[in-house]
Amino acid sequence: MFRWYSTVFSPVLRHRHRYHRWSNRLWSASPTLVFSAQYHLPRAQNLHFSTSRAMTSTTHAQSSVTPPQTVCVAVVGVGLVGSEFISQLQHFPAPSPFRLVLLASSKKLLFAPDGLAPTVDWQAQLQSSSTKHDYAFLTRELGALVRPGQKVVLVDNTSSEDVARLYPSWLKLGIDVVTPNKKAFSGEAGLFEGILAACAESGARCLNEATVGAGLPVVSTLKDLVATGDKVVKIEGVFSGTMSYIFNNFSTGSADGPSFSAVVKTAREKGYTEPHPGDDLNGADVARKLAILARHIPAIPRTLLPAGYASVQTQSLVPAALATAPDGDAFLAALPAHDADFDALRRQAAADGAVLRFVGVVDVEKGEVRAELKRYSNTHPFATSLGGSDNIIMFHTERYSPRPLIIQGAGAGAAVTAMGVMSDLLKLV
Repeated sequence: MFRWYSTVFSPVLRHRHRYHRWSNRLWSASPTLVFSAQYHLPRAQNLHFSTSRAMTSTTHAQSSVTPPQTVCVAVVGVGLVGSEFISQLQHFPAPSPFRLVLLASSKKLLFAPDGLAPTVDWQAQLQSSSTKHDYAFLTRELGALVRPGQKVVLVDNTSSEDVARLYPSWLKLGIDVVTPNKKAFSGEAGLFEGILAACAESGARCLNEATVGAGLPVVSTLKDLVATGDKVVKIEGVFSGTMSYIFNNFSTGSADGPSFSAVVKTAREKGYTEPHPGDDLNGADVARKLAILARHIPAIPRTLLPAGYASVQTQSLVPAALATAPDGDAFLAALPAHDADFDALRRQAAADGAVLRFVGVVDVEKGEVRAELKRYSNTHPFATSLGGSDNIIMFHTERYSPRPLIIQGAGAGAAVTAMGVMSDLLKLV
């Protein structure tokens, strides 16, 4: 079993071997890299590997003199994740290859082809911009910036399906796309196929690490397993921070505990749920993440999920009587009437020495993709390792068998999601 706790290392350091081509100064501004891996073996031990600047001085001395490549970055969506991403981009160590050329909110657009200064008050400039949001203008201007030695990357920090449908047109123009938006990769097959075709046509890339697990290296790990010839047998995990928090607190192995409605209410008050908790309890978010992962596994036929997440076998935890609750307040007011049903599930699990967890499963051998409430032994990692709103994902593969590869850590939050986006952006340098 190979376990990575939280994000293994900073995305800046993760790819710094690529940056010495354009400056030794970036390395001198970077802290020491520390990688920790815990191997669960008969004699388990923690292994720490440390790399210092001195170890790479020779590498820098022998660097090529290839001119640095400029990366023009356009950001669509400047809410919580978008604002955090811009902050991380502006604080990237100098000299930076990135030039922030465009910002777009739902109403306004700020275009600066020469780039905004890292110290600029971008919020004030965007607010004062007289340019209305216009995707035709955005597409035309960004397409004109694509040239040899200069990449253009559009970062979509929205959750809009309308924006996702524009990916193929941008990719065809040679504009790379980086996004935490799940809609393009978990929706109907036509859009997904269109994205793949556009990438093949132009050579542009569409990266989506942050669509599953925020900043956790889930998508990239799966891609690496597949690319290196490993055979994925099953992926199983707690993919929803909301569901993780709810069941970590509701089902602890004891037959008693707080009521289900009380836990959901607290989760909402802490900001773990959507304004309408039913949007989390229906399992759709987990189903979207499963569809994204399943589409990266060659052994799973693309015909298995023709409607994307809607084709995933999904168990909704929304009581039938509350399916039409008009808003979150009405939903929470009526939820206590169903506490007895959830209490019974908890008692039955506890009697069997188990806990309840809402999980997602991609079973390659059975050709099944499921999001469901399952029981796990009190000794299982899903019972013993989880805390708060953590995600935990197990990769059962031909190589990682019988002990799976496990990734665990915060799977939600603006800072870690933006980090996942930034990690993808660095892959394009």
